Amino acid sequence: MSDAFQALSRRVLPLAAAVGFALAATPALARGPDGIADVAEKVIDAVVNISTSQTVEAKNNDGDKGSDERGNRRGANPQLPPDSPFSEFFDEFFKNRRGGPGGGNNSPRKVNSLGSGFIIDADGVVVTNNHVIADADEINVILNDGTKIKAELVGKDKKSDLAVLKFKPPEKKLTAVKFGNSDTLRLGEWVIAIGNPFSLGGTVTAGIVSARNRDINSGPYDNYIQTDAAINRGNSGGPLFNLDGEVVGVNTAIISPSGGSIGIGFAVPSKTVVAVVDQLRQFKEVRRGWLGVRIQQVTDEIADSLSIKPARGALIAGVDDKGPAKPAGIEPGDVVIKFDGKDIKEMKDLPRAVADSPVGKAVDVVIIRKGKEETKKVTLGRLDDGEKPVEASAKTTGPAEVEKTVTQKALGLDLAGLTKDLRTKYKIKDSVKGVIVTGVDGGSDAAEKRLGAGDVIVEVAQEAVTNAADVKKRVDQLKKDGKKSVLLLVSNGAGELRFVALSVN
Repeated sequence: MSDAFQALSRRVLPLAAAVGFALAATPALARGPDGIADVAEKVIDAVVNISTSQTVEAKNNDGDKGSDERGNRRGANPQLPPDSPFSEFFDEFFKNRRGGPGGGNNSPRKVNSLGSGFIIDADGVVVTNNHVIADADEINVILNDGTKIKAELVGKDKKSDLAVLKFKPPEKKLTAVKFGNSDTLRLGEWVIAIGNPFSLGGTVTAGIVSARNRDINSGPYDNYIQTDAAINRGNSGGPLFNLDGEVVGVNTAIISPSGGSIGIGFAVPSKTVVAVVDQLRQFKEVRRGWLGVRIQQVTDEIADSLSIKPARGALIAGVDDKGPAKPAGIEPGDVVIKFDGKDIKEMKDLPRAVADSPVGKAVDVVIIRKGKEETKKVTLGRLDDGEKPVEASAKTTGPAEVEKTVTQKALGLDLAGLTKDLRTKYKIKDSVKGVIVTGVDGGSDAAEKRLGAGDVIVEVAQEAVTNAADVKKRVDQLKKDGKKSVLLLVSNGAGELRFVALSVN
């Protein structure tokens, strides 16, 4: 027995003894249903380890070395915005690259990674996470019995973080697993995770479905299953099973202040996985529907301004001139409440529904325009890989010097007509029409909503304005009508639009 193993044993034994005492005292508190062992025995041979290697440039100083390590991490992490509540705690499973430092020179070196996957076809088709195999020079699949086989990449999709691999199966018959229906999962239902945490292959853990439809701000199609089944680094790409032995999710991310499991893990639901995998196998890429709009959340203030009760849907902030929505008659200010028969309860529902729809399909889009429902027929285009469903930006310009000539003041804003000098000063395109903001009161609702000098007010309460007097007149009228807020359509200098609801008081 090695010294290291002996030391490890000394650390573990006291805890093991304490656990044994607790179990002896409470034998009835066994965790989970009896069927877990049967399911694990049935499916474990379909779960594989994924080994990858990548050649990288070595760095010869501490600053460069640290940068390289962080770069590796960013490449695999979900791309969280800086203000995400999860950004401090997110920890993808694959940080441990096993290459050493550069040895003091700049010669290339190999770094290795280990992850998980599962066989869905006995011909040697494997599903895993994209971040497990991203940038790999070589990919190997390691079967449960230790057989190591070189694999090739069939296709990958960064937006859903999924990838499909293919390898030549050995002479023996492979075990393959089937997908289940993630839509039927219930809160509290038992699930089983199997994978390769910390290089400990064939590890089985169990837990429950903690939540569904979880948005973790990692991409436009977030719709994760949350589970408390123990998931750690190396579980990435591994399957999440129901008690029928069906794959209901692909383990993808965890929240972890320490780097280990704290009982908050996330899996891509099988409904999403099946659609992506089918396209990757057929086309080697994912072909998503495209509507060609920019959208915003319908807040309570915006809903009140548009007379929509209750607040729901996705607010159209802008329409692409070359997109399918334009010829269909969809306009900024419309609120989409139904797409192809699916209710759009909140903003995030629309990109998911559009992406799941076939390219070229003619769909009915139900909108609310000025308080009335209308149905528009849209023939979907194809979302290019470089494009993505975008939300209207909350802030479009940096701080700027206040224009001295102010013609009106309203809603805590200094307003002026769009003169040639102001266009030049704030870099406003000639195509942008409206009233320019030259200053904002620091304590106003406008400042809180991030309006700034250089923003241009295009519409007030869905009516176009051309001068500062128009804005003040519309606001005063809304006050008389008893409105609590006013809806502004605001453009930045480049012509990108967004809606902002401001209190009229």
